[in-house]
Amino acid sequence: CHHSLEFPIAKLIDYDQAESLEVNPNPFALVTSAHLRTHRTKGDPEARYLAKRALVRSLYRRGWEKQRILDLFGVIDWMMRLPNELEQQLWQDIETIEGETRMSYVTSVERLAIKRGIQQGRQQGMQQGMQRGLERGLEKGLEKGRLEGKAEEAVAILERLLVKRFGPLGEGTEKRLKLATPEQLDRWTDRILDASTIDAMFEEH
Repeated sequence: CHHSLEFPIAKLIDYDQAESLEVNPNPFALVTSAHLRTHRTKGDPEARYLAKRALVRSLYRRGWEKQRILDLFGVIDWMMRLPNELEQQLWQDIETIEGETRMSYVTSVERLAIKRGIQQGRQQGMQQGMQRGLERGLEKGLEKGRLEGKAEEAVAILERLLVKRFGPLGEGTEKRLKLATPEQLDRWTDRILDASTIDAMFEEH
């Protein structure tokens, strides 16, 4: 069974109400809502946390198949990054939502990412511990592992979205995605909503 995302033919400027997008049955409307809410909550972590939680709750109510949920959650999670304290609070909220809906999609993925970050953190901490103290080295390594895991996840999600919209990717496109900085991934994820071609998404303004 093949699933694809249908892209609404509209510009972001037409979407002046993020709330209306969240009841739109088109999966990509939810991504557009996340994009709008990301810009609306810039500089306000608490507001972003509340907006992200609302989007996750909306996502769980859709009843879509697991891979689609994971793809869309990954995009929302990448766009709407939160400070560590609020991120941890959100994961507690997600566990509650999963209990309410009796659906488990993303917490297992996050646990794997955390485990990978801890493992990298321990390794980094052991290397730096003799010079700077084990605790400081562990913290730095854990953060590095977490960020690297997020970047890899963002590349994989962006690749899947590009394939669904434009078809198979060329070797040059795949290489460019893998070498991209977090800032470039952010920019391209925003542009995929409006870009008519892959080249247009990559275009530097």
